[in-house]
Amino acid sequence: MIFIHEDFMLQNEKAKELYHSYAKEMPIYDYHCHLNPKEIADNHQFLDVTELWLAGDHYKWRAMRANGISEEKITGNASSKEKFEAWAQTVEACIGNPLYHWTHLEMKRYFDIDEQLNGDNWEELYNRANKIIKEKNLTAQTLIEQSNVVFIGTTDNPTDSLEYHDQINEDQSFNVNVTPSFRPDEAFALGEQKFIDFLKKLTSYTATKVTTYKEMMAALEQRIDYFDKRGCVASDHGISTLSYSDSTDDEIESIFLKTVSGEAVSNEEIAKYQTRLLVDLAECYYDRDWVMQIHFGAIRNNNDKMFNLLGPDVGFDSIKDQTNVGYSLNNLLDAMAKKDKLPKMVIYNLNPTYNHVVASAVANFQNNEDGIKGRIQFGAGWWFNDTEKGMLRQMETLADHGLLMHFVGMITDSRSFVSYPRHEYFRRILCNYIGENVENGKIPNDDKLLKKLIENICYLNAKNYFKNKK
Repeated sequence: MIFIHEDFMLQNEKAKELYHSYAKEMPIYDYHCHLNPKEIADNHQFLDVTELWLAGDHYKWRAMRANGISEEKITGNASSKEKFEAWAQTVEACIGNPLYHWTHLEMKRYFDIDEQLNGDNWEELYNRANKIIKEKNLTAQTLIEQSNVVFIGTTDNPTDSLEYHDQINEDQSFNVNVTPSFRPDEAFALGEQKFIDFLKKLTSYTATKVTTYKEMMAALEQRIDYFDKRGCVASDHGISTLSYSDSTDDEIESIFLKTVSGEAVSNEEIAKYQTRLLVDLAECYYDRDWVMQIHFGAIRNNNDKMFNLLGPDVGFDSIKDQTNVGYSLNNLLDAMAKKDKLPKMVIYNLNPTYNHVVASAVANFQNNEDGIKGRIQFGAGWWFNDTEKGMLRQMETLADHGLLMHFVGMITDSRSFVSYPRHEYFRRILCNYIGENVENGKIPNDDKLLKKLIENICYLNAKNYFKNKK
């Protein structure tokens, strides 16, 4: 029996109807991902399925380590075949993990392979996949187009040149709108060397002296304008601890001076600085009609030995706990609203314990005179929450506190060009959830209403929420 069949994950008749009639063919609006714009611009040709599938995918790397695979066959110098075999052996152990579903969705959608990958058939499937990559010319751009993607928002440092975005925009043969997203995480890294290094880069890119907080903000605004002229519609901020603390202008300048002078800063000083920077940046985003995204709650690079060996973003991160999330988020949003500079915003929490805290907080700041529906969004299940249960928890919590009809839907949040079936996975879970409620009599069996709900969440809400400049 074929595992990935047409009704995969659709466990009731209404779910099947909703998915096949409304969700399946909707385009993908990929407003948050980590695809490499250079690879898109160069229309990168993948050497083999190992490069396409395993390079940079820390989800798979974590699973391989848990399966006892040596690092040589994960991020090391083992051959492509050896790495693929090691992944195939791991897939068998992934039952219950979304990687098992994602793997077989990706095999089906891009390589038309129905068999389950395992330690016995890996070589045959490796050869078949490599043959298809060559025959179908599966490049970065063809994979995006084949996936029915119409918009991509990459993740970019304020000091990036964006030359590859310019190259993509000049490519008349590629019709997908690819824009940069402004991610100034290094500007928040008080007390770390990367903060000092960032200021030096910022100075060189803006030809602006950066010795005070005020001067840094002026330089950041220059870069924001640079991004805006290249079609940017969103910013993003990866914050470990969500904090709120009031400060005066003099305090902020004093904290800034301490950190650039190499003096230690306290947690309270970091909270004051983070608060001020988020509020000031929000004003810049509001003035340009950008969407501000905040991802919080990750503890990154926890394994020092492996960090020293491999660097960041290689699969040694976890979920953080903290106190005062409700206080911090409500006061942060209120500080922006009091200035009449609260931008459209998506808040993603990594710790699902805070789902109701976040959903109830964003509901306090939906008021606006511009007719924006879902102005402040409780964001999709992110990272450790983009599982079936995680997605359901997020949608159910959003429905409890807000308006599911206006949810901007799934994010890809991936470095892989074959991760778009995650949207299919989300859509199947969404349709099953709604279909189950229809069949239980909790939602009316109203085709017009259900069509609007499914199409909005799958695509239309995101399309309308993010300003499209192209």
